[in-house]
Formats: sequence, structure tokens, C-alpha cells
Amino acid sequence: MTVSEKAKKKQPEDAQPEEPNAEVSPTADVAAPSDMSGELVTLTQAEFEQVKAHIEQLQTGHDSAVAALQRSQADFANYKRRNAAASAESFADGKADVIRALLPVIDDFERALECETPDKAYSDGVRLVYRRLTDELAKLGVREIPTDGGFDPNLHEAVMREESEQESGSIIQVLRKGYMINDRIIRHSMVKVAE
Repeated sequence: MTVSEKAKKKQPEDAQPEEPNAEVSPTADVAAPSDMSGELVTLTQAEFEQVKAHIEQLQTGHDSAVAALQRSQADFANYKRRNAAASAESFADGKADVIRALLPVIDDFERALECETPDKAYSDGVRLVYRRLTDELAKLGVREIPTDGGFDPNLHEAVMREESEQESGSIIQVLRKGYMINDRIIRHSMVKVAE
């Protein structure tokens, strides 16, 4: 006799087979999940409500833990984004500070190149060092502020005004060159402007 035949024999003839999706009433016999012997446990209404409340409490704790984890992940992503932006800005500021410190050296080289000297090798050496310095600065994005147009207070600093035949507001003379990195001004051009 097989196991299924034994199970059929034990059932009373008038017993109806259980519906697979039937709801369990609060006082129904329930198999304990940790009890693998198959014994049924009967819960009272109060015990059923207590177990139900405990499950809801666990679900609420789970939901709040998931929400806290999501907030933590969002905060960390925001921190990384802010940190990357601050790092890039600090690098740009440091680069601008170093270049700003080198600009007087470039001014000195330009004055040295304007001087007449009988020693051609010396003047060629100064010209070579100046060209290398300006080439390296150009690789970093440094460029001279143009002064061939009219006066622009965003780019130029007018330190002198002079009567001239040129149109009013045009630049007569550049007293000190100005430089910028990409679109960021490092030093304004110091100019003389026509009245």
C-alpha cells in the first residue's frame, strides 16, 4: 500500500478535501514553521493578533532600514559630486596662483628682450628661455588678453587717459600685459586710454 493510499484510508469518508487557497481563521490550527514534525498549533485570537503585530513591526523596521540606506547612498553620491567639484576648483585656483606668480618673470623677460645688447648669444638665450616659458604656459591654457580693440573694463584696467587723435575709449598704449586661463582672468591689462 502506498503512502497516498494510507492517507486516503485515514480520512473519514464524509470529510471534504481542503481547498488549496482557503483563508486561515484566527483560531485555526496552524503548523509552526520551525516545527518540522508536522504538528499543528492552535492560536487564540489574542495570540494571532500578537503575531500579526510582531510581523507588522518587523516590516516597519525593514522599511525604515531600507529608507535609511537609500538616504545614505544619496548623501554619499552628493558628497562625491561636491568633493569632485571642490577638488577641481581647488586645482584651478592653485594653477592660477602659480601662473600669477610667474607673470612678473614674463614681464622681466619682455623688458630684457627690448634692451639692446652686443652679445647676440646672450640675447638668443634669453629669447629661447622666454619662448619656452610662454609655450609651457600656453599648454596650460594661458593666453594674453587682446588689446587691439576698444577699452573693455572687464578685461582692461585704465590707469591713464590722454588726449589723442584716436577714437575716445580706444587703447593707446599697453603698460602691462594681461593674461587669462581659458575664460578666467588672472591679471587685467594695464592700459592708457584715449579721451
